[in-house]
Amino acid sequence: MRSLVVLPTYNEAANITRILESVRHACPQAGVLVVDDSSPDGTADLVKHAAEDLGGIDLLVRPAKAGLGNAYKAGFGWGLEHGYEAFVEMDSDFSHDPADLPRLLAPLEAGQAELAIGSRYVPGGAIPNWSVSRRLLSRCGNLYAKHALGLGVEDSTAGYRAYARTLLERIDFASVRADSYGFQIEMTYFSILAGAKVAEVPIRFVDRVEGDSKMSRHTVTEALLIVTGLAARRLLRAARRRRGAPAA
Repeated sequence: MRSLVVLPTYNEAANITRILESVRHACPQAGVLVVDDSSPDGTADLVKHAAEDLGGIDLLVRPAKAGLGNAYKAGFGWGLEHGYEAFVEMDSDFSHDPADLPRLLAPLEAGQAELAIGSRYVPGGAIPNWSVSRRLLSRCGNLYAKHALGLGVEDSTAGYRAYARTLLERIDFASVRADSYGFQIEMTYFSILAGAKVAEVPIRFVDRVEGDSKMSRHTVTEALLIVTGLAARRLLRAARRRRGAPAA
């Protein structure tokens, strides 16, 4: 299966060379696309140098910072145009371990799933260095999404995941407006609506060592609003089905 690892970057000069080396070591045959939002710290230049040494690395530079979700949508579109069959979302800061890439891609390669999620909340998953308050916020948010949307997924906000081409071709991912956690929840929801089988692969998630965290109050608020809006639409569709009216 021809796989593409999509790495969104903004000011990742401290990490980008090492993460590209690690991805290449873990998945020698995978393509890598770095989607950089014109980082002022020279991230794109470091990517160009790494590409010369490692091979199989492409760079897509966008004119300004436009958000994580938009970066992934741009990466998916590029990968579809270039014939890739599997698409990995992955952070560039080592919070996602590149060594887990083969395990994440395995369910897609075996035809067992069209979406594989690197999950912190299934047996074997771990978050070793989070505070109790942050762990509680994340877990409660995932439980809310799971039950409000009927997902059957323990970690719908996870950003380490792999999509099959067949799935991305069935869902209108370009219309997903959210970023960060909200983007991941929407993509999970629409994937399941499209009939995708989902596999959750346990991972160990750690906070970034170098650089600044992208976590903010906005990302949490956005995710809650996304789940509430999708849940309302889900209830409306169910009510219309009970009345025999066409679903919206």
